[in-house]
Amino acid sequence: MGLADLRRTYDGTPLTEADLHDDPLVQVARWVAEARDELEKATEVNAMAVATADARGRPSVRIALLKDLDERGLTFFTNLDSRKGRELRENPYCALALHWQPIYRQIRVSGPCVEVDRDEVDAYFASRPADSRRGAWASEQSAPIASREAIEQRMEELGARFPDDDAIPTPTNWGGFRVEPDEIELWQGRPDRLHDRFLWTREGGAWKRERLQP
Repeated sequence: MGLADLRRTYDGTPLTEADLHDDPLVQVARWVAEARDELEKATEVNAMAVATADARGRPSVRIALLKDLDERGLTFFTNLDSRKGRELRENPYCALALHWQPIYRQIRVSGPCVEVDRDEVDAYFASRPADSRRGAWASEQSAPIASREAIEQRMEELGARFPDDDAIPTPTNWGGFRVEPDEIELWQGRPDRLHDRFLWTREGGAWKRERLQP
């Protein structure tokens, strides 16, 4: 059997206008909460594709974790010298996608990015497990390294440098980005590929919503 022969029926719950909140960020939060209730034991509900592009327009994409969602937008954290960090500073526009296959749902978000305030970065960094904080110091994310042993040696050195779990500072090149959406799409898989899709587009201070063809 080849890839073209793979088939699955997307028998998802119908999505109608009556199900939707006028504010798409409220609706996104509802879907994230529902996915967490149904899927948290089976998958990382907050895992999302993060697409960026460099100054020449060449795209790159990877999976990162959504760490905050409020009326301002969607936030993730990263090494600012990583490829996505560099690209977002060159071209501060981002696209995100959350996909939950067991419930046939997808959320797509795009919009400009802003860097998260240092106080918010420090507060989130302090909430991470101690070795994850040491790991942020050990890794020059996206840069080449000679071997696995080399990064493990750095972790040992960081353990000696920061022996107190409660006294590991935030690296100066570690931060976060908030995507401030100007487009949000909800996709609900349905049978026969006749999916339900709704797109919100920001127009000034208001949102316009329309149904899209599958």
